[in-house]
Amino acid sequence: MMENMPKNKPRPRRRFTADLKAEIVEMCLRGDRSVPEVVKDFYLTETAVRLWPARADESHQLRPSRTDSPALSS
Repeated sequence: MMENMPKNKPRPRRRFTADLKAEIVEMCLRGDRSVPEVVKDFYLTETAVRLWPARADESHQLRPSRTDSPALSS
């Protein structure tokens, strides 16, 4: 019976530019929009939006000119 059912194609993986990710992260960090609002407005997954700030900080892409880092303050 399941043999005759059409197979759903997986949705193609979307790619987002570093600039768009940084903009979305900044919106959430500034409090302009909540994560659920961003998820709804940009058709994203909540997991992605919640992971982007950590990944951006790790790669120093979120705020390249940030001076409040403990490493930079010493």
